[in-house]
Amino acid sequence: MAADDEDDDIPAVARPDPAELNYDLDAALSALVCVRAEIPADAFTATALGTERRGNGVVIGKDGLIVTIGYLVTEAQQVWLTTARGAAAPAHVVAYDQVTGLGLVQALGRLGSGVLPLGSSADLEPGQAVLVAGGRGGRDALSARLVAKRPFAGYWEYYLDTALFTAPAHPQWGGAACVGPDGSLIGIGSLLVQEVAREGQSLVGNMAVPIDLLPPILDDLLRYGRVDRPPRPWLGMLATDGADGITVTGLAPGGPAAKAGILEGDVVTALAGEAVDDLADLWRKLWATGEAGVQVQLSLSREGRAQTRVCRSADRNTFLKQPLLH
Repeated sequence: MAADDEDDDIPAVARPDPAELNYDLDAALSALVCVRAEIPADAFTATALGTERRGNGVVIGKDGLIVTIGYLVTEAQQVWLTTARGAAAPAHVVAYDQVTGLGLVQALGRLGSGVLPLGSSADLEPGQAVLVAGGRGGRDALSARLVAKRPFAGYWEYYLDTALFTAPAHPQWGGAACVGPDGSLIGIGSLLVQEVAREGQSLVGNMAVPIDLLPPILDDLLRYGRVDRPPRPWLGMLATDGADGITVTGLAPGGPAAKAGILEGDVVTALAGEAVDDLADLWRKLWATGEAGVQVQLSLSREGRAQTRVCRSADRNTFLKQPLLH
């Protein structure tokens, strides 16, 4: 994730020209806020994600409801919001949805910000112009293009059927707004990526979570702080596609995979007796085994020798500190 660093200004040549847009740029940018979250040192995600996280959020409700990328506010005990005009207010975490990766926070004071309407990326095609805004309360806006819409598999047991890939890269990508041609919010910035394909070449860009995933779960998130669905089985295993296959690159301390004796460097060859093709296939097969708590059999190759391990999967949320009630 990127910090809110004023040295990362967008060059003037890469900034959008308001005269070329079909919407009010200032009004759209006024809905952007900086998000600063403080996480206890003993939190489960503190080692991996840090105890102070900075990024962006987008105001989507007149009452101060803000959507951001969930990793910024996971296990946060304190959250502060700042606008481009310098207004600041505390906030509390409403929800973090593990499946989509989206998070919601609620401002606890008036920000005087605008509201960005939710849009859709469903009809957008690669090549279309978009805007990516984040950093310094939304003052850093970047003219970009949607270069790909394709599946994305994350090493942290995460998968999207469709993710948005934009280029060039915005330096303040975490929670940044991806704004469509009509001025509506179409995605929330998640990652800096190195392999966004365009005309057979690779370039550095951003991956964004489509905002289309939010409306179907929004009522549940506001009502329960979670989506009313059975929790997925979780192994606590980091993995990546490599030359030798799906390689384990890390293990959550005390997680199911670590308890089962899986080691970094192991290569996953099958799950529940079925061969796995790549990282996306591994996660899909894992979630198809049932709900959190189900036993999962993994076939591994360790230094060329076949291994079998059985993991008692878990609900990832039980390892996390829950938001404070307000």
